[in-house]
Amino acid sequence: MSRRRFYLAAAVCLFFSPVRPDEDCPPSCMCARDSGTVTCRDGGESEVPAGIPDWTSTLILRGNNISTLPPAVFSANGTELGLTTLSLSYNGIQAIEPYAFLGLPRLHLLDLSHNRLVSVSPRAFHGLLQLRSLYLNCSLAPAGAAQLSDALGAQSLYSLHRLELAGNRLTSIPLLALDSYNLHTLVLTNNSIETVGEENVSGLYLQSRMRVYLSLNPFRCTCELEAFYYWLKNSSQCPDASRLLCSEPESKRGVPLEKLRGEDLDCTNENLEAVSYVFLGIVLALIGVVFLMVLYLNREGIKRWLNNIREACRDQMEVYHYRYEQDSDPRLANVAV
Repeated sequence: MSRRRFYLAAAVCLFFSPVRPDEDCPPSCMCARDSGTVTCRDGGESEVPAGIPDWTSTLILRGNNISTLPPAVFSANGTELGLTTLSLSYNGIQAIEPYAFLGLPRLHLLDLSHNRLVSVSPRAFHGLLQLRSLYLNCSLAPAGAAQLSDALGAQSLYSLHRLELAGNRLTSIPLLALDSYNLHTLVLTNNSIETVGEENVSGLYLQSRMRVYLSLNPFRCTCELEAFYYWLKNSSQCPDASRLLCSEPESKRGVPLEKLRGEDLDCTNENLEAVSYVFLGIVLALIGVVFLMVLYLNREGIKRWLNNIREACRDQMEVYHYRYEQDSDPRLANVAV
């Protein structure tokens, strides 16, 4: 009987005693101190939760209504957090203000995918000196895409190894100089890139260890793509090269870039053909001008020649007319007999 009472008292004590590992966990979040993970999902929060524990290494904020990331939003009272992984996907984020991630010097992975970034400050990623991976898939509105190249400055992200920008309708590679980055992987699939300029191709040659994913882009297979075409043929840096297809011109739509011939994209031939047509037009115009000048200079002689022809024709017609009148009178025919 005493043993039963002891167990009952122990159960009551355990039930009513506070759970020490979660005592500093923010409301609406789940904390796992053993793994250093704090997860705040689908809570409808409009701001980053306050009071993130110091021991947190992975913070997952997903499915909330955080429209803006203000400066130093993750550092409380100027203190630094030891976060190495930060996931902010599906939060409806529209603006990243300057120094938003200040206080996260050890952050290695930042996921901002599936948001709606309209405003991205040039200093948005300032302070992320150890950032290795940045995910911005399906996150950029047109205005945000236009500001991205300044935000991705090599001075702020010189340790960046992986950059994912899939599904953002980008029309060009949003990096000012590829050779100034330390990237190992660049994902640009499912965008609106029609051509890759010679400057970017030169940067790709210099960054020989970089792997670039470019499938599901509407490439315009004209001579402007010549430099990129030869890089694609002579390099193994594009793992999905077999999936790169032409969208223009109509005659090449759906044709893989790898199966094109060099002369299909030869700018020299196209330029020579255009020059030849221009030259032919100039020659024909000169011939026409010379012909008109000859006519003008010989106008008097030509006029006399035309008058002579007209008089000769008139005399000939009068002779034919006279003979016709003689043959048509029967009396003249009898006299002749």
